[in-house]
Amino acid sequence: MKKASSIILVLAILGLVGQYIYKMPKYNDGEVAPNFVNYLANGDSIQLSDFKGKMVLLDFWGSWCGPCRQESPALVQLYNKFHGKEFKNFDDFEIVSVGIETRKERWLGAIEKDGLYWKYHVSEFKRLKSKTALLYGVREIPTKYLINPKGNIIGVNLPFAELDKILTEELK
Repeated sequence: MKKASSIILVLAILGLVGQYIYKMPKYNDGEVAPNFVNYLANGDSIQLSDFKGKMVLLDFWGSWCGPCRQESPALVQLYNKFHGKEFKNFDDFEIVSVGIETRKERWLGAIEKDGLYWKYHVSEFKRLKSKTALLYGVREIPTKYLINPKGNIIGVNLPFAELDKILTEELK
């Protein structure tokens, strides 16, 4: 009986470790953020390289994702506090939201309802099989990459307090 419980415990631990490794972001701090092209709801194209010189929070989220929607007020607060401000080492702070979606109507409704009024919202409506999600190795949401003005990743899934601290230290 004791041997069976030990085997079950080892298998459970291996399962948790495997799940953790599977869900780890594809890129780490210091790596160059891969460029992508995607489209806004109005059809205009954007690419990550358009944001050189700016600090970018690349936010993978979904209208159907409870934890994502719970983060919406904190994202709005972060955007309101830092977008359009003067920084020491970069031009501005932007949020680029990548919708992990299948239905455009739900996505647009969530953007409106949650007050996510920044300009840069993209989605391919293929959930985690979208080119951008695959490029960044996103396997769960919410997932966030903080990208510096040179295009390097400086943080992955940072808590909002840490994001606030990083941006506050850069204010003029």
